[in-house]
Order: sequence, then C-alpha cells, then structure tokens
Amino acid sequence: MKCNVGGIDRTGRIVIGIVLLIVGVAVPLDMLWRIVVLAVAAIALVTGIVRFCPANALFGIDTCEREDKGGSPG
Repeated sequence: MKCNVGGIDRTGRIVIGIVLLIVGVAVPLDMLWRIVVLAVAAIALVTGIVRFCPANALFGIDTCEREDKGGSPG
C-alpha cells in the first residue's frame, strides 16, 4: 500500500478519531449510534495511523508529501 494520507489530513483523522472515540464511550447514546460513532472513529484512526485510505485511492486523492514530487533536480 502506498501512502495517500499525509500532513494535515493525517493529523485531522487522528484528532477526529480520538474525539469520536471519547464521544462513543463517554456520551450516553443509543446502541446503534454508539456503534456508528465507534466505527467511524476506528476508521479515522486506522487510516490516519497507516497513512492509507481506500476511499482516497478509489477517488485518486493523494495528500501524502513526497520528496521527489518536485521533479528531477538540476
């Protein structure tokens, strides 16, 4: 899997995942909503940590910084 999640996108996913994880555990929600919130939290955290998102790959989105992005030196 090549990196397609980077920078602010990665940080945002991790922060949102942590916030949703706290909400899913601490806030009294219906069981269905708790499952939905925890699933979204897990997806956000995993995609932020592994730096790959299948949805980004499907739509051709790449926010990962690369050293060779600027072309050949010289």
